[in-house]
Amino acid sequence: MIALLFVLLFALMAVGVPVFGAMAASGMAYLLITGIGQPTTLPTAMVRGVSNFELLAIPFFILVGELMNRSGMTLRIINLILFFIGRVRGALAYVSVMVSLFASGISGSAPADASAVSAVLMPAMRQEGYSPPFAAAVNASSAIIGPIMPPSIPMIFVALVTNLSIGQLFLGGVGPALLLTVILLVVLWMRGRNTVMPVTDMSARESTSLKRVVTEALLAMLAPVILLTGVFTGIATITEVAFVATAYVLLLGVGVYRTIALRDIPAIFRDGAVFSSTVMVLFAVVGIFSYIAAAERMGDQLAGAIERLDVGPLGFLLLTMVFFLIVGLVLDAVPAILIFMPILLPTAMTLGVDPIHFGVVVVVNLMIGLLTPPVGALLYVVSKVSRVSFVALTRQTLPFVVALFAGLVVIILVPGIVLWLPELVFR
Repeated sequence: MIALLFVLLFALMAVGVPVFGAMAASGMAYLLITGIGQPTTLPTAMVRGVSNFELLAIPFFILVGELMNRSGMTLRIINLILFFIGRVRGALAYVSVMVSLFASGISGSAPADASAVSAVLMPAMRQEGYSPPFAAAVNASSAIIGPIMPPSIPMIFVALVTNLSIGQLFLGGVGPALLLTVILLVVLWMRGRNTVMPVTDMSARESTSLKRVVTEALLAMLAPVILLTGVFTGIATITEVAFVATAYVLLLGVGVYRTIALRDIPAIFRDGAVFSSTVMVLFAVVGIFSYIAAAERMGDQLAGAIERLDVGPLGFLLLTMVFFLIVGLVLDAVPAILIFMPILLPTAMTLGVDPIHFGVVVVVNLMIGLLTPPVGALLYVVSKVSRVSFVALTRQTLPFVVALFAGLVVIILVPGIVLWLPELVFR
């Protein structure tokens, strides 16, 4: 009968029903068909799904990303990196990867990173002679680093639905983010050996002082410092530090950079509220799935099935990678985390897989999945912002995706890449 739930879910999504509607309808149908629960089960489960104080952090994190995009913080970080490597052949391609690592600490969102970086870098890369599909592919591929490097919105989702430590998940993402950054830089270097990469014209930037470039960029990068300091010292909750970071970024955009006008603020808050509402609706309908999973003992059934397969911890992680790769073809990262993490994590822990390692592996897996069609959310965002054909972009992204999946396998095989920093800080 459990298969019926997911058959209904994916069938409804296949005919164009929004994810939250498909989840609510399939959950309601399952409750009616099986007869588990009472008439009040559905609304009670939905209320329970959003009855978590830490969910208040999500709107503030989303708002930080919106403010970052409008305030020009990405441009300041790009200028800092260009100041040091601007004369290297192919500098703008390398900058795209590196700025995603540093700017990720502000937005924590792959689409936010992709749209912000592409909007700034694509015109310059076109002007310098980069192939538009290749330039767009670099920007799309590098954007997955953002949600892995702390502070990360997907990591917060994982923590909220599994009760894992947000701080440990944040730190667990540092190693994989650095590894994937190096992998992307190596792919670019190998391409540079076979293809002549353009050289950036730095003449217009020579008059800019190092002090000014560093000051402007450091002010932008203080936002993640505020967030992480609050989380790791325990002086404030994740919700409180998210609020402080939002206020800081708003002050920076309005009062220091002066790139956000007061008349723009209502529109920014409106966009953040719309996105936040979609996330909250998802958490509500996930409450239905959580109730069904507990009532039907999905975790026990899955653990029994895995035990009969006798694949062991490593085999389970590799199966999970394939599973989320398939799920990512039809489902975005956020609903995939909310639906499947509470079901799969208990099985992983039963097999002896470290929960922090498992959570980070799932996030990395789903972020790479953002580059795979037909859903491929990052491909659609970058294709639209860069005005590049979706097919051409997908073709140019393929070498990066293969390299990133190789990196994911390394992260699975070597748990220390994830666990070294959490164990160092929280031991």
